[in-house]
Amino acid sequence: MIGAVFAVLRRDLRLALRQGADSLMVVAFFVITVALFPFGVGPEITVLERISAGVVWVTALLAAMLSLDRLFQTDYEDGSLDLLTLTPTPTMAIVLGKVAAHWLTTGLPLIVASPVLALLLHMRPEGYGVLLTAMALGTPTLSLIGAVGAALVLGARRGGVLLSLLVLPLYIPVLVFGVSAVDAAVMGLESQAQLMILGAMLLAALVLCPWAASAALRQAVE
Repeated sequence: MIGAVFAVLRRDLRLALRQGADSLMVVAFFVITVALFPFGVGPEITVLERISAGVVWVTALLAAMLSLDRLFQTDYEDGSLDLLTLTPTPTMAIVLGKVAAHWLTTGLPLIVASPVLALLLHMRPEGYGVLLTAMALGTPTLSLIGAVGAALVLGARRGGVLLSLLVLPLYIPVLVFGVSAVDAAVMGLESQAQLMILGAMLLAALVLCPWAASAALRQAVE
C-alpha cells in the first residue's frame, strides 16, 4: 500500500515538473489577489492589519481550488486512470498519492508564500508562526476534501463549477478555525484550541476522504 502511494506520488510529481505552469499559476493567483487588497481597501495600516489573516486564508483557499479539477481529470481524459484502476494498485493508494502530489505542488508553495504576503498586509509578528502552523494543518485538509469533490464530478459537464459548489461549504470550518487561530495569536490569546481542532479535522479527513474519493473513482471509471 505504502509503496503504491509513493509510486503514484513520484509519477504525479514528475508530471507536475513537466507542466510547471500549473503550480506557478496557483502561486501567482495567490500573490496577485492578496496584493490587490491594499489597493481596494486603502493603505490604512490598522485596516490591513485587522483583515490580514482573513485575506491570506480566503485567497489561499481559492488558489488551492484552481487546480482541483485537474486532480483526476487529465488522467481520466487520456485513459491513464483506467489503466491505474486495472492494475493491482489499490484505488485508495491512487487517491492518497495524487492528494499528496497536489499538496506538495499547491499547498506547500502557498504556505511558503503566506508569511511574505502577511507582511505585505502588516500582520503583527505574533501571528506569523501560528499562520504557518494553521496552514500546514489546514491545506492538506483542503486537498483531501477537494479530492472527494474532484472524484464526484469526474466526467461531468462544467465540472469546475459543480466542484466549487460541492467543496466550498466543506471548506468553511477550515477557514473559520484557521483565521481564528491567527487572530487569537495576534491579540495575545491562546490559539492552541483552534490548532487542535484543525489537527482533528486533518485526521478525520485523512481517514474518511480517501475512502470516499476512491469509491467515487471506481464509480466514474466503470
